[in-house]
Amino acid sequence: MLNSYVSGRGYAGRMLACSHAYYLYPGSVTIFLHFRNEAVMKNILVIDAQGGGMGKQLISEIRKRQLDVHITAVGTNSAATAQLIKAGADCGATGENPVIVNSKNADYILGPIGIIAADSMLGEITPKMSKAVGKSSAKKILIPVNSCGIYVAGVANQSVKINIENAVDHLEKELT
Repeated sequence: MLNSYVSGRGYAGRMLACSHAYYLYPGSVTIFLHFRNEAVMKNILVIDAQGGGMGKQLISEIRKRQLDVHITAVGTNSAATAQLIKAGADCGATGENPVIVNSKNADYILGPIGIIAADSMLGEITPKMSKAVGKSSAKKILIPVNSCGIYVAGVANQSVKINIENAVDHLEKELT
């Protein structure tokens, strides 16, 4: 967290992506500040389809644990996006292009396993969406769901609630 004063005004916000900053004050005084990348807040992308129930539970669990992250929510439809935002996402968008754009900037991508398979989730995941998620350099934490037409051998058949808790446990370990 960064607390400093700039031009006599208090700034208590977070510096998200700054390794160097130059502040010019009236009177030709220049101040150079250096921020380490460790202080950068991680960007979490939560993707969901249909009613957004799984994404809503993921975001609620992250918020319940008070992880210091920025959550971007992308739903494949407006109903899913609305649920994700209600759960506490910092921002949200709907559709194919937001999945493509936000996958490039995410540190972690969370969602049902169907987000990596074209035409899954009743056809709501397009080939471009699954390609963007798959190609992203973000770490992917996926919830196994057999209804997506994907079976992951060796994964115990647990409730969605337990799988979501396990996913957020893993995220929490990654962040520390």
